[in-house]
Amino acid sequence: MSCGPRDTERGQERPLVGRGLELAALEAVAAQVVEGRSRVVQIEGPAGIGKSALLNGWCRRDRRFRVLWARCRPLEREFAFGAVRQLFRPVMEALTEADRAALPEGTEAAARRVLEDGARTEPPAAGPHPGATAPAGLDALALHLSAHRPLLLAIDNLQWIDTPSLRWLARLVTRADTRPLLVAVVNRTGEFRKPDPLFAELVRPDHCHRLALEPLDVPGVRHLARHVWEAQEPDAAFAAACHAATGGHPLFLWGLLHHARLAGVRPTAEYRDRLRTVTLSTLDQEIRRRLSQGSREAVELTHALAVLGDRKPAELLAAYCGSGEAVVRAAADDLWSLGLLRSGGEPCFLHEVVRDTVLATMSPEERGQGHARAAQVSHLAGRPDEEVAAHLLAAGPVEGSWAVPVLRRAADEALHRGAPDVAVTYLRSALGRQPRAAERGPLLLQLGVAAGHYDADLALSYVTGALEVLTEKNARRDALGVLTYCLQFSRRPRGALSGVDRLIAELCGETEHGGGADRELVLRMRALRSWREYERPAGRSPEPSAPVSVEGLVGRTPGERQLLALHAFHSLKAAVPAPYVTELVDRACVNLPVFSHDLFPLHYFVAQTLFYLDELDRVDRLIGQLTQGAENKGLELLDSSLSVLQAALAWQGGNVTEALGTAQAAAGRRPAAGTRPYATTLDIIRINALLEQGQLDAAEQVVRTRSPEEPQEAGWERPLFLLSLSALWMSQGEPRTALALLRECGHHLDAAGTVNPAICPWRSRAAAAHLALGERPAAHALIEQELDLARQSRIPRALGVALRAAGRAAEGARRPELLGEAVQVLTATPARLDLARTLGDLGVALLRRDERSGARDALQRGLELATACGATALAGRLRDPLHEAGGRAARPGGSLLTPGEERVSTLAVQGHSNKQIAELLVVSLRTVETHLTGAYRKLGIAGRHHLAAALAGSGAQPSSRRTSSR
Repeated sequence: MSCGPRDTERGQERPLVGRGLELAALEAVAAQVVEGRSRVVQIEGPAGIGKSALLNGWCRRDRRFRVLWARCRPLEREFAFGAVRQLFRPVMEALTEADRAALPEGTEAAARRVLEDGARTEPPAAGPHPGATAPAGLDALALHLSAHRPLLLAIDNLQWIDTPSLRWLARLVTRADTRPLLVAVVNRTGEFRKPDPLFAELVRPDHCHRLALEPLDVPGVRHLARHVWEAQEPDAAFAAACHAATGGHPLFLWGLLHHARLAGVRPTAEYRDRLRTVTLSTLDQEIRRRLSQGSREAVELTHALAVLGDRKPAELLAAYCGSGEAVVRAAADDLWSLGLLRSGGEPCFLHEVVRDTVLATMSPEERGQGHARAAQVSHLAGRPDEEVAAHLLAAGPVEGSWAVPVLRRAADEALHRGAPDVAVTYLRSALGRQPRAAERGPLLLQLGVAAGHYDADLALSYVTGALEVLTEKNARRDALGVLTYCLQFSRRPRGALSGVDRLIAELCGETEHGGGADRELVLRMRALRSWREYERPAGRSPEPSAPVSVEGLVGRTPGERQLLALHAFHSLKAAVPAPYVTELVDRACVNLPVFSHDLFPLHYFVAQTLFYLDELDRVDRLIGQLTQGAENKGLELLDSSLSVLQAALAWQGGNVTEALGTAQAAAGRRPAAGTRPYATTLDIIRINALLEQGQLDAAEQVVRTRSPEEPQEAGWERPLFLLSLSALWMSQGEPRTALALLRECGHHLDAAGTVNPAICPWRSRAAAAHLALGERPAAHALIEQELDLARQSRIPRALGVALRAAGRAAEGARRPELLGEAVQVLTATPARLDLARTLGDLGVALLRRDERSGARDALQRGLELATACGATALAGRLRDPLHEAGGRAARPGGSLLTPGEERVSTLAVQGHSNKQIAELLVVSLRTVETHLTGAYRKLGIAGRHHLAAALAGSGAQPSSRRTSSR
């Protein structure tokens, strides 16, 4: 800040001096971005060191970028996407009709839901908002802008950024990958909220260049002095004295020089003894001295500005100060003459240091009272609810009952923008303000809905509290849906959920035995109890629930659909014939609506049942529908679980590489809060896929790194994990250990009433272990059981797997006969990997009988399938017998990527940008992008970060020689 009167600085701007090295570093990063690589620049240092000046000066010099600006403020930390709105609102306001037509479909509408104020006028609902949006629209908008011109997102005062904006920025940088996107952030040293994993993710060293600004040296001081005394060259000794007095700190130096000039000092050696030392403490004293010179109205205005924020309307400042607008304007002129405010426009402090000093003069009680007053006058002035809510969060007690509705509306708006964590913050504040008895139940339910987007266990605590006090029928239904949804994702051990189980039992008793109970609520409670017993078998009540009856249910209501879907899955578990199960699912899916809490667990059981019926196309469509719903609601937990389902779908379809890539990406994704749902299922898929690629050590590492806090109760994931663990032990040559695990697996499944081998073919796996131990009778007994159950279920995959096990256990002519039957059955299914295994077994069996032609055909087909699936271990095992049968094995990875895709992917792994690859291969940039997109899709990965590992897993071996791109 200037320590002289404001008029000495009119038309005069503090020059950017002594920052040549920093500007060169920024230029180097910018060059990388222009070539097609997303980057982050972090400029940090203490207050007044010149961080903002450096960023501003550089942006004015470099015209290659489209620059979007945001300046974060303390009051806006709890604004949902406050920084993002500053960045993109000018863009949206300037859109022409041609610009709108060029945007990707749905981008404008999705972005506006985040960016616009007052986008919703309807009252808050208990369930998730139909129009709510995750930041996918912002992603599309940013990537679209960067495709036309390198994009620079400049964020000043990052230490005050709101969490949703920070989360989006960290996500965008990773997603942009090869786009010309630069994020430049400015923050004070040591003032960022720590520990903050989002901040750490944004400024990761692999994509961020850090600039820690140091004080100016003596030549820089001399340059700045030259700017103040335009007609006289500063003396070197005078510059050295100025440096000694300020330590080269630009803000202190600027104040010192202006003060000296006003006092008649000349920049010569004889005046150096008249310079006073300036530090943060002396600057603070100077600001306090000037405040003491101002009128009472001027001091009140500084308090208003410190609490309300800069550039607020005069009428709002007047309401806060309890005076008229003319008095406020006169006080602003007084502060401007004291050098504390900027000139022009609405009142604004000259520097953040002034605000810090003013706040330091106020006691904590005064600040709390100030925010309470600010909330009240802002509310009466019709300011946005989130602005009022921000003051309420910092305020002490507030009179009146108006605060709770304001906080609830602000929370609803935050949820609409896709920031549920901000919504929870507002609602917690509302809950702490002792709402009326009639408000408490709906408020707890609203808290449960918001928390249920990202932290199931937190949501459970609120929803169970809501159900204790809610009496209105529809509200109880809504709460029940949220409760069920959160139970799906809860990772609490059984003991910690005893209170929830008690509540469910009480609700079931109320609904089933209460005269005149609401039929829909009764159906929903039956569905909840049945689902709960499936999800956590160990939590079953001593008195088992009555069998679910679907007689007369046609799927007209959510409750009927839920019971139909539940009965379909329970019938599937019991190996009831598939046509009957399919008919039940079809009835449950009649006009299947989009996902919402009040429909859960309808979609869950529909997906599970279709998955094991091998209706993978229908599962894929359902995932697409749910994914769209998750993007439109900001449901982080649902979005995470859909990643698990996508990985499982890829595995079920035999796409090993895609399954592994999706599962690895999902496992590495850090949840905003709580725990990642279905982490065990991700581990199962990773272990299975790694074993298929022959990476035994990596599979074992997955097992070793499993969290010791992972619940070990007999939930539905537990037996499937034991199945995968047994496969690992079998691969390591330990069949007896594998057999013990498989027996435990079978025990858990039998206890849960799951006998269908389509869900878990543990018997055929146990039979293989028995055969390895030379125990043939035990193996044959298990195989016969699985064959009978597979035929009973009438699911072709299950029958094909059981026939393969029978063929491997058979001897003589019976072996190829059974394996051939298994091939015939599996060919009509999407079980490509199982088919590849069976073809390999058939080829080896025929080769032993010297039927080389048939063996060659089976082995060739099996190898091609294994290679296409990415099952490199299986493909490796089939090459030798194929060669022995007179066949010719394709090169590893040959059928996965086209030659063009492989060449482009190899160069990308070596570190070349898209532009450099195009120049090296003499192709267009569009061709490079097309090849990379095709490679990402075939390898099942999201971008370059996973490309090297995926190429290695697919069998393609990129060259180790790195060509310099410099």
